[in-house]
Amino acid sequence: MSDVFLIVDGYPRHSRDEFIACGSEPAWKLYARMLKRHLPDAEYRVVFPSDEGASLPDGSGLQGFRGVLWTGCNLTIYDEGDWRVRSMVELARTVYSAGVPSFGSCWGLQIAVVAAGGEVAKNPKGREMGIGRKILLTEQGRAHPMYRGKPAVFDGFISHYDEVVRLPAGARHLAGNEFTRIQAVAVEHEKGTFWATQYHPEYDLHDMARLIVARTERLLKEGFFPSQDDLQKYVDLLEQLWREPERRDLRWSLAIDDDVLDADRRQIEFRNWLDHCVRDGAR
Repeated sequence: MSDVFLIVDGYPRHSRDEFIACGSEPAWKLYARMLKRHLPDAEYRVVFPSDEGASLPDGSGLQGFRGVLWTGCNLTIYDEGDWRVRSMVELARTVYSAGVPSFGSCWGLQIAVVAAGGEVAKNPKGREMGIGRKILLTEQGRAHPMYRGKPAVFDGFISHYDEVVRLPAGARHLAGNEFTRIQAVAVEHEKGTFWATQYHPEYDLHDMARLIVARTERLLKEGFFPSQDDLQKYVDLLEQLWREPERRDLRWSLAIDDDVLDADRRQIEFRNWLDHCVRDGAR
C-alpha cells in the first residue's frame, strides 16, 4: 500500500484566509510539512469539512489511506447545532469503524474523545495560549509508545479554551499540566486507534507568532497583553528566536528551550505514531 494520508482541516474558509493574511500557513499545510519531514515520499489528500458541499470519504473510501491527520480548528465541538461539527464527528466515527489510525492535535484531541463517547467543555481557567508549560506524563503516558524518547516533563505550543472533561471507554490519559488536566490521549474505539495531543507538535515559533497576530483582538480583550505594542514586541521576539535559535539571551528571557525549538524533540509523538500505528500496524 502506498503512503497516502488524509489531512482533515476543519477551519472554515474565512479562518484559513485569515491565517494567510497574517503571514501564516493554513493548518493543513503545517500537517503536510510535518508529514513530509518524517516521510518525504508520503502523499496526502486534504479535505475541508467546514466548506459547504465538501466531499468526505466513506468507510470504503478510507481504505486507501494509511492514516488520518486532524488539524486544529476554531469551532466549538460541543455546539451540536453546528452542522460542521456534526460532520467532523461523524467522519471520525467512520474512521474508527474503518480501522484507519488517526493522529491529531488540539481540535483533533477533542474529536478523538467526542467521537468515541467522551465529553469536552469550556475550560473555566480560560484560554491556554502560546506555550503550554510543564506538561507532565502520567503513569500511563510514561509507559505508552507515543512518548517513547520524550522527557517526563516538557513544554509545547498551545492555543485552546476548551478541555476534555470526560474520557470515553478505551481511552488512556497520557499527559496533562496545571492548566489543562488532559493534554494527551490514546483512544482505542471499535476498530480504530487515535493518538492525540491538546498541544501542537506541528507548530514552530514562526507559526505561533503568526497565530498570536491572528488572535490579536481576542488576546488583548482577554488580558494577555496590556497593549497592541506589547503584543507586537512579543511576536517580534518569537520571530527573532525562530530565526536565531542559538540566541541564549532570547531563550532565557522567553523561557523557551529545545523541547519547543527542536523539531525532532517537538514531534516525537508524531514520529512514534508513524512507527507504531502506521508502519508496525500496516493493514
